[in-house]
Amino acid sequence: MTFDKPRYMTELKDFAQRYATAWCSQNPESVAAFFAENGSLSVNDGPPAVGRAAIAKIARGFMRTFPDMVVTMDDVSQDSDETKFHWTLTGPSTGPGGTGKRVRISGYELWKIDNGAGGSRATWTGKPERVDEQGGESIKDGLIAESKGHFDAAEYERQLKERN
Repeated sequence: MTFDKPRYMTELKDFAQRYATAWCSQNPESVAAFFAENGSLSVNDGPPAVGRAAIAKIARGFMRTFPDMVVTMDDVSQDSDETKFHWTLTGPSTGPGGTGKRVRISGYELWKIDNGAGGSRATWTGKPERVDEQGGESIKDGLIAESKGHFDAAEYERQLKERN
């Protein structure tokens, strides 16, 4: 099987767009469904939330704080070492204990994908960590095995307090 990078990138962008839409859904389980059963999500080098229930808990926290949030996919980029899902979150902090301040913060997630073929993981570079039948060449059946999210926490806190 040969690697079809244009098709792969089209699938990747579609996957990332659907993932961003899930964050807007106010349904944390919709976000968790993008992760492998034992997938993990960490935010700003914090401890990873492992498993869909723990990932849904992280999503629920953001959704409670921002009941009207919009998450957009800004880009999906890759180089030889990593792939980034770039996003922007906007919305007022009107959930329980919220400040009512509007936030606009951008960040990214570094993804590893479990392509469902015997536990093989592939980065979005299309280069599998362990080669097997599918070899990480398609996202069609893949879920996020690991996501490391990053955003400017100091800027986020400043906007919660100061910005209108």
